[in-house]
Amino acid sequence: MASLSKRQKALQGKVERTRSYPVAEALKLAKECATAKFDESIDAAVCLGVDPRKSDQIVRGSVVLPAGTGKTIR
Repeated sequence: MASLSKRQKALQGKVERTRSYPVAEALKLAKECATAKFDESIDAAVCLGVDPRKSDQIVRGSVVLPAGTGKTIR
């Protein structure tokens, strides 16, 4: 296995792996630690604590994407 470079070690030192970060601080940290030359994406998993078997706890919603989906509306 290859060892980490100086830059990768410096980036790894910025992040505490055991700490939970607030959303704003986590996004700021992700932008600082970006390694690619293009706009990287972030996946978020959110635990809502909802029981899907109960009809009053169903979560539904829709999102309007900034660039659309590319499909024409009939």
